Amino acid sequence: MQTKHLAMLATATALAAAPSLAQDVDRTGWPTSFTVGTASQGGTFFVYGSGWANLVAEELGITGAGEVTGGPMQNMALVHTGDLAFGLTTLGPAAESLAGTNPIAPGLAMDNVCAIFPMYQTPFHLAALSSSNITSISEIPDGARVGFGPAGSSADTYFPLMLEELGVTFERRNGGWDDLGGQMQDGLLDAIGFAAGVPIPTVSQLEVQTTINIVGFTEEELATVTSKFPVSRYEISADTYKTLEAPLPSVAMWNFAIANCDLPETFVYEATRIAMEDNARMVNIHSSATETLPEHWDKNNVLPWHPGAARWFNENGATIPADMIHGG
Repeated sequence: MQTKHLAMLATATALAAAPSLAQDVDRTGWPTSFTVGTASQGGTFFVYGSGWANLVAEELGITGAGEVTGGPMQNMALVHTGDLAFGLTTLGPAAESLAGTNPIAPGLAMDNVCAIFPMYQTPFHLAALSSSNITSISEIPDGARVGFGPAGSSADTYFPLMLEELGVTFERRNGGWDDLGGQMQDGLLDAIGFAAGVPIPTVSQLEVQTTINIVGFTEEELATVTSKFPVSRYEISADTYKTLEAPLPSVAMWNFAIANCDLPETFVYEATRIAMEDNARMVNIHSSATETLPEHWDKNNVLPWHPGAARWFNENGATIPADMIHGG
């Protein structure tokens, strides 16, 4: 499970310069540095996770960074083992990891991973060059070369299964989002199946560099995939991408930030507080954080809560039951 360490470590600020609230808490057992498992460059996890790591590092006066990984499945594994303190995941891959069906470590129940706060919903959509004439899922030709992001990502885990359920036959390709975008521009891919918070940086970049079609789901397709997979209906706003002229029917799955369950309660409390107390700061990192709100705590029906995160939410209007809190 080798990961590439992101070259944007947040500069550690002096503890004296940190806010008084961060100074006054009990720091027993706190790490001297931390990392947040994100995903590939060009994806929303990468931007969101790195930005949140910077906020935590700056406010708490310790060194923190985002780290490039394979995405939700690998983040579950790395946080479970303690190789990473924090990570970002999607509830579908989280459920599979708890059940021991994570392809990274089949048979291992990754039960030392705790939820800490809701992030946003991950919509699924495709992009293809306009020259491909692919404007709907049914127009994807037999044997099309389709990229699905890093192996083990949410897109790679669910999008191929959705397309197969909808009768599409394709050649499956994996890679970082930026790399796949370059391959499609070079004619090496026919389409890319994305699953990430919108707007997805790679899609926005493709819009600038070439002409693309952004493809969603028909009503019949929505009925099929929502009945077969752990997703719900979602509408991508027309102003998300310049290419869209109307809202795009889609499906989505919730993402949550996660922590190793053994991290000190006060440390996770503070990391959660920083993400939850000022939504404008999170939105400044990525616009998908408009959904990073305390009231979405109840979207987690999969992972146990870290005691530190549960304490923050229960102090701020939530009612997380004791049997949903790790060790409770």
